Amino acid sequence: MGSTLRSAVEGGRVAHAYLLSGPRGVGKTTTARLLAMALNCPDRTDGEPCGVCASCEPIWAGKSTMDVVEMDGASNRGVDDARDLRERAMYAATREDRYRVFILDEAHMLTTEAWNALLKLIEEPPPRLILAFATTEPQKIEQTASPIISRCQTFEFRRVADADIRERLRQILEREGVEAERQALRTIAAQADGGVRDALSLTDQVLSFSGDSLTSRDVDRILGLVPEERYLELLELMAARDRAGVFEYAKGLLDDGLDPAQFLRGLGEALRAAMVLKLAPRSDLAAVRDDLRDRFQVAADAASPADWMRRMAAASDFDASGVLGRTARPRIHLEVLLLRLVSMESTVSLEEVLSALGAPRMEGHDPPEPGPVERSAAKTAAAAVPPPAAKPAPEPELDRGRVTFEQVSPEATLKKLDPRFAAAKAILDLEFRD
Repeated sequence: MGSTLRSAVEGGRVAHAYLLSGPRGVGKTTTARLLAMALNCPDRTDGEPCGVCASCEPIWAGKSTMDVVEMDGASNRGVDDARDLRERAMYAATREDRYRVFILDEAHMLTTEAWNALLKLIEEPPPRLILAFATTEPQKIEQTASPIISRCQTFEFRRVADADIRERLRQILEREGVEAERQALRTIAAQADGGVRDALSLTDQVLSFSGDSLTSRDVDRILGLVPEERYLELLELMAARDRAGVFEYAKGLLDDGLDPAQFLRGLGEALRAAMVLKLAPRSDLAAVRDDLRDRFQVAADAASPADWMRRMAAASDFDASGVLGRTARPRIHLEVLLLRLVSMESTVSLEEVLSALGAPRMEGHDPPEPGPVERSAAKTAAAAVPPPAAKPAPEPELDRGRVTFEQVSPEATLKKLDPRFAAAKAILDLEFRD
């Protein structure tokens, strides 16, 4: 996208209207300012503005000038505001070699009547007029003013990768002489959710408290995050299957003033880290602190990948239900979730169940994928298989002159037909009950 706009400026093929869409804090308005700077910079080279001349500095600072006007769509959303913008756009630039650029932020806030007032201006713009619309919700513009979309060059911005955000923060803090821990930058980048502006705001918030250093402990305290040690404690409770420890653990979270909703958001990341460490112990995708990595690895090895997947699914379903945001007693719901995660039985493959039942293994066939049958079901099934019966005694001869009928239940009949009926029934009972 940057190369496209740079080539357009250098070749004099700039469009008259641009629609810049994407999440907040990813550079939509900044890109519009850079475009305005490049078009009006007398010292630009290869389509890039110099950034220091008298024309570039006020534009970069977000100040409106005679040729570059920046407006907020939320505050100027009516038809009268659109007509005023249309009248102002008719005036020529201050010099013949300059462009008039109107940057409209939060453009999705404009009403249908306002878009209709701007439609003629977008269809037949005056010479050397550029309109740049920035929005986080392009679907609203498509619903209220679909003809606008087809008359604009559209650029869709995406979230910035965490690694790029960390590198940018590191460069800024290094230039400012601030020492920053690697884990602190990782936490801020994760909380920014792909927005560079949010990452800078969070960094300023933490530095206003900590001063000239950025530590992981300060980031957790200022942003109200749950420390990784608390999630590690929960993983160790799962490994030890300590149900009684769940209540003391939940009490400690609430006594420390930690938000249950914030804890739930971090729980998914902790379970994901355990899953990654189980599948690829040396992978960097498991975003855990270096000093806690060994303990995380031990806890991750205590369960199979299928078990971690089920726990991730349970936590995700609980989060999607939104019950913590609706209830007046979050502690009970939080304890129910934690008990479910700690008490969750380990999964076994169907081959293990059949082996416990004494069934022969089929040669040349790979074992099936693990299913939801519990290990306890396999033990119960194995115990339910009756021992090999002795050679049955010869049945007494029937009295041909006398026929009697005896009422026999279906279960008794199945037991006579297949001695493994009791084992199969035990498995089904446990599976449906779970």
